[in-house]
Amino acid sequence: MIVSMTGYAARTRTIAGGSLHIELKGVNSRYLDCQFRVCDELRVVEPALRELIASRVSRGKLECRVNFATASGDGQPPSLNTELLTRLASFDRQIRQVLPSAAPLAVSDVLRWPGIFGDQTVDVETAVPACLALAGEALDDFAASRAREGEKLAAVIRERVDRMRALAREIEPCIPAAQAMFIEKLRQRLFDAVQSVDDERIRQEVAVFAARIDVAEELARLSTHLDEVERVLKAGGASGKRLDFLMQELNREANTLGSKSMVADMSQAAIEFKLLIEQMREQVQNLE
Repeated sequence: MIVSMTGYAARTRTIAGGSLHIELKGVNSRYLDCQFRVCDELRVVEPALRELIASRVSRGKLECRVNFATASGDGQPPSLNTELLTRLASFDRQIRQVLPSAAPLAVSDVLRWPGIFGDQTVDVETAVPACLALAGEALDDFAASRAREGEKLAAVIRERVDRMRALAREIEPCIPAAQAMFIEKLRQRLFDAVQSVDDERIRQEVAVFAARIDVAEELARLSTHLDEVERVLKAGGASGKRLDFLMQELNREANTLGSKSMVADMSQAAIEFKLLIEQMREQVQNLE
């Protein structure tokens, strides 16, 4: 299965004292880059989360957010800790007496202050296993999201591969006739330019040049690379780097075709090959 590096998942679970919420976001990156935003109450779980994610994800930039929302014991909205609120107001006045230019304490700052809604302590022994279990569920959803995205990207790449094969089939029958016409014109020009040289020498020079402009090998290698792209897509797994290498090889063959172009149709085909390869490369860069 082809897997994209782009994915999203979120899970919430109620535990003693409140509810846990985990959110995972993934985008493309050359390596595995994990960034964590964990609430202060659960900082202790970050190393275990990092290890868990590394065991399930091999590549991509992944952001993991972990929040804990305290629940009121009687089902009512939590009340403010008036004692702490009074102390914060006192601290605010004292600070601005010494530093008159200091900004006053904002309501949003107060509401985010630890303990402002009473006892917000977390039972770590209960919360940590629950957090890891919830992270495992979120990673399952995250993997499914990346797999769905990967299949869509693989379909786009297969469509471009089919288009390249069709384009190669269109130009291949025209190549021998175009080569023969081009070589005949070249032979005639050489004969007109150097009439003192014998005809056998001209034929030798034309044969050497004909070999240089022959594109059969390039088309054969192009077909081989396209076969390998389809094989990698079918095999699945972490194939992004392998496919990126194949895009480089396909681009090399397209450049050679363009440099050996004898007629406008072949030049146009080489340009379209490069366009299709670039479109595939854009999709490949999102694959794990």
